[in-house]
Amino acid sequence: MNKKLLLGLLASVSLTFTACENPDYTTNDNVATQALPPIPAAPDTTGGKVAPENPATREINAVNATEDIKKMQPQM
Repeated sequence: MNKKLLLGLLASVSLTFTACENPDYTTNDNVATQALPPIPAAPDTTGGKVAPENPATREINAVNATEDIKKMQPQM
């Protein structure tokens, strides 16, 4: 059992090394490169609303979270 395992491991390693060699492969350094176009600006999804000054000043608790959720809900 051990000999079969050792032979199988040796065969797989030898096949791996032979698969990495490719005598037909040649490097071609004559590749033309161009600069990438600039990244466009992100779209304004706030609808012109201004962000609050510092939202981190409020304490995070259930009461404040409930108030915030109620403000986000559409009025019916």
